[in-house]
Amino acid sequence: MPKVAFVGAGNVGATAAVFLAEENLADIVMIDVVDGLAAGKALDLAAAGPLRGFSGSVAGTTDLAALEGADVVVTTAGLARKPGMSRMDLLAKNAEIMGGIAEAVRARAPLAIAINVTNPLDVITEHILRRTGFPRERVIGMAGVLDSARFRAFLAQELGVSPRDVHAMVLGGHGDEMVPLVSAATVGGVRVSELLSPDALARAVQRTRTAGADVVALLKTGSAFVSPAAAAVEMVRCVLLDERRLVPAAVHLEGEYGYSGITLGVPIVLGRRGMEKVVEVELSAEERAWLEKSAAAVREGIAALPR
Repeated sequence: MPKVAFVGAGNVGATAAVFLAEENLADIVMIDVVDGLAAGKALDLAAAGPLRGFSGSVAGTTDLAALEGADVVVTTAGLARKPGMSRMDLLAKNAEIMGGIAEAVRARAPLAIAINVTNPLDVITEHILRRTGFPRERVIGMAGVLDSARFRAFLAQELGVSPRDVHAMVLGGHGDEMVPLVSAATVGGVRVSELLSPDALARAVQRTRTAGADVVALLKTGSAFVSPAAAAVEMVRCVLLDERRLVPAAVHLEGEYGYSGITLGVPIVLGRRGMEKVVEVELSAEERAWLEKSAAAVREGIAALPR
């Protein structure tokens, strides 16, 4: 079986490991700096195998040497947001944590696809790209898949339909300036703008932009973990099965959408080699303006990265 490593065995990493184990697609290793955390969760998860029907191996350790030979590395390590804390507040500490992890990935898993979940997501993904020295096709941020799932869920609630029938996409940075593409959102092939009032659409857009902070405010002692874990595993599946699906994800741009030298959420084709290509879609004037706001916020974070 292929090998998938989760660096960070907190709520997101451990939940993603559960979801992936039940897919029966890979052997799994969890790595966490906290002594016993990854090993304990791995032992617990392995014991669920006979009951949940998965047969891949599950291991846990504190040693980054366990990255050796991984086909996919999912980074979820770092501090989580607390109430009142923005994603950018996390930058200094999480950049320090992820720098060392990225260097270990480069040394131990030089052919891996790196999928980042750690916030501030776009900026940390750029940091991982720089520290690994990997080609941009193999360093990808998860945010767009998660934000698009949230947008689909909120549109479905406004429409009173199954979210499975709603197709929608969110571009830009994983922050308050993200860009839910109302112009391209459909349900059963019909544009949602033809079915919902402007107020209902605005509610869904705003809820999408604040969903992460809303969860933090409600939980008080943590941040979202089930939906980010599901989004990360969706991307891992695309890679392992070479599905070549069109998904929104954070990648380093080289002229696409008019941006260079920045990691930003855009539609990509995702498969076994990582990003197969960036897909450029037509944006409304309002969406283009929001994308520029989002890019400006990400540029500010990238400028603050340690050299």
